[in-house]
Amino acid sequence: MCRNIRPLNNFEPPATNDEVTAAALQYVRKVAGTTKPSAANQAAFDEAVAEIAHTTRHLLDALVTTAPPKDREVEAVKARARAQARYAR
Repeated sequence: MCRNIRPLNNFEPPATNDEVTAAALQYVRKVAGTTKPSAANQAAFDEAVAEIAHTTRHLLDALVTTAPPKDREVEAVKARARAQARYAR
């Protein structure tokens, strides 16, 4: 899985459309094997991003959990601590 795609479910406040689109873009880039499509492929690339973002939004809206929502700031601190431990070696 692409490291740049972050979990988006069960956060307070909920994931924004920009975050969903960014995750879709990372996914399409990974699958396509390119970060910048050629002019001939740009329309297909953009359409895929839009469709995946749309489907992801439906998924996030449909998911149900009994766990309390995660705090973005707390999760960011945890991620920074993991990165520091990983790269300090």
